[in-house]
Amino acid sequence: MDITTMVLALALGNLALCAALFFFDYEQRKSAALSTFTIARQCQAAGWLLLYFRGNGVLPDPVSIPAGYAALFAGVALEAGALWEAAGYVRWRRPTYALLTLAIGTYLACYAIDEMGLRVVAGALILGACYLACTAALATGWRGGSMLRRFLVLASALLALLVAARGALVLLMPEGWGWLSNGMLQAFSSGAFYLLMLLGGFGYLLLSREQVQAELARLALVDPLTDVPNRRGFFDKLAPWLALARRPGQPTALVLIDLDQFKRVNDSYGHPAGDAVLRQVVEVCQKQLRDSDQLGRMVGVEFALLLPRTGEAEAMLVAERMRAAIAAAAIKTERAMVSLTASFGVTTIRAEDSSVSLFQRADAALQAAKQGGRNQVVQASAAAVPLS
Repeated sequence: MDITTMVLALALGNLALCAALFFFDYEQRKSAALSTFTIARQCQAAGWLLLYFRGNGVLPDPVSIPAGYAALFAGVALEAGALWEAAGYVRWRRPTYALLTLAIGTYLACYAIDEMGLRVVAGALILGACYLACTAALATGWRGGSMLRRFLVLASALLALLVAARGALVLLMPEGWGWLSNGMLQAFSSGAFYLLMLLGGFGYLLLSREQVQAELARLALVDPLTDVPNRRGFFDKLAPWLALARRPGQPTALVLIDLDQFKRVNDSYGHPAGDAVLRQVVEVCQKQLRDSDQLGRMVGVEFALLLPRTGEAEAMLVAERMRAAIAAAAIKTERAMVSLTASFGVTTIRAEDSSVSLFQRADAALQAAKQGGRNQVVQASAAAVPLS
């Protein structure tokens, strides 16, 4: 495949990716990152088309080359910006536009000085740097990233260096390097552009789908309102501690928490205010906890607290501290300042416990707290526990 055909393939490939991105999650509102990525691909397609028309003699070099490379620089820079946006860096635009303006100005100056050698050097080095910026954005999620992300980082870095190598070798070794002639390096560079197009486009789509699947898996275990484990997620956290309770060692405590007379908040101020109160109560509770402690939302306004390596006496102190913090908090909503209290039932995991017997014992203590006047902490050993 000659260079002109490769340039046409790059143009058509980017146009095909633009179409795929247009129909990707068609019925959903596009994110800022996806919209920017689509515009980036359109710019790259326009740049390769201009260079193709130059190769066919349709457009003169003074028009097609500067305009084509400017569109390519803009496209790859915007692709890097979209990846940084997806990584959580939303303030990428100002520095990116400033560097892009500098890059285009530098390229035009090099083109004016030397239409052949210096222009090739500048174009290859600038595009290589832009692709490395894309790689750096992907690499921000390396530590917790999937194998797909890590593959894309390594492959993109290698191909970006290959693109930049063409400019470096033209500058340092104009006659080539051993068996590696400039023509062969140009072919390798064109192939690298093609692979970067495929990796960038389909890699972005696959990573987006992977991110959606991960979020769905997270939401299966996390309460979306309070961002703490839901019932299923809490039982997943509890399971290993139930197993460890059969071995000698430090005890683990379970605390059940129920907000007193919470219905009046929803009735008086509306459900949005009730949701705001729940979120702020969770924040108040979490300030009283260690990193190893786990708070979960069981149902409605009932929460459970797992306290690893904590005896019943220590758990009573934690629950009392949390009870006092909730009672002292004046929670601000759009309509009023809300004050409320909570009741607590405390127990520890026993060797013979199942999740059913454990929660029965903690719930009996919680009910004793509510029947005793609410806004108090009751120890399971002091409460009447119903027989299973």
